[in-house]
Amino acid sequence: MLEKMSRRNRSLLSLFLTSLALTLSVSAFCTSYWCEGTHKVVKPLCLSPVKMKNCGQNNSQPYTTEAPTPDPKNPPSNVTLSPLQREELARIKRKQLANAVHYIWETGEDKYMLRYFHTGFWLSCEKHNEGDDQEEKCRSFIELTPGETQGVLWLSVISEFMYIGLLAMGFLLMCVEAICLCAKREMNALKINAFAAMCTVLSGMMGMVAHMMYTTVFQMTVSIGPKDWRPQTWDYGWSFAMAWLSFSCCMAAAVATLHPPRPSLR
Repeated sequence: MLEKMSRRNRSLLSLFLTSLALTLSVSAFCTSYWCEGTHKVVKPLCLSPVKMKNCGQNNSQPYTTEAPTPDPKNPPSNVTLSPLQREELARIKRKQLANAVHYIWETGEDKYMLRYFHTGFWLSCEKHNEGDDQEEKCRSFIELTPGETQGVLWLSVISEFMYIGLLAMGFLLMCVEAICLCAKREMNALKINAFAAMCTVLSGMMGMVAHMMYTTVFQMTVSIGPKDWRPQTWDYGWSFAMAWLSFSCCMAAAVATLHPPRPSLR
């Protein structure tokens, strides 16, 4: 199929694939959805029925183990209590008993909740859904990685920069090649085509190395990273898929660039 395409159409195809690969790689590198999943955290105070008394007063009558302060002028007595007061005391005792049951119930896995997170090269963010407010808090992923893997992470970041830089250089060379073809300077276009093909192939190799190193670093962080971050469940996100789609477009552009038709000798 490539042999039947004209030189100009093949150059435009390579240019389109390289621009698509460059756009996808920059977008994936800047986002933080390479890996996503859930991890266990201790329930906040306001979500635990036992500890709701520490969250302040609200209209839902939170659970509490504190009995009302007795009035020194009117000491409680079973003889002088009215039916309403007796009912109030019985309700307080039932509430205290309910709190004791809740406390025992929450000593196991029920003390924890699953929280969604997503991670990229730069940030690891988690969503806090407490009450009606939805807030996202982020931490530096470089600081979360263990010390022995931080060097590999920095190597993957440098490789990713080189991948994007070589892609951008190949894109510029292909633009110059298209201009030369429009000016009917085929020999100059062939020389530029060789440099563009070299940049595209090298960028594809750097991209593959960068993506694989980041995957290794993330898996090591899952195993020996901070305990308050380790995922309960995780999977690769859409940024990871976008990065490998960028690599596929880059290699397709390299194939199209490496097979130029032979110039006609007159």
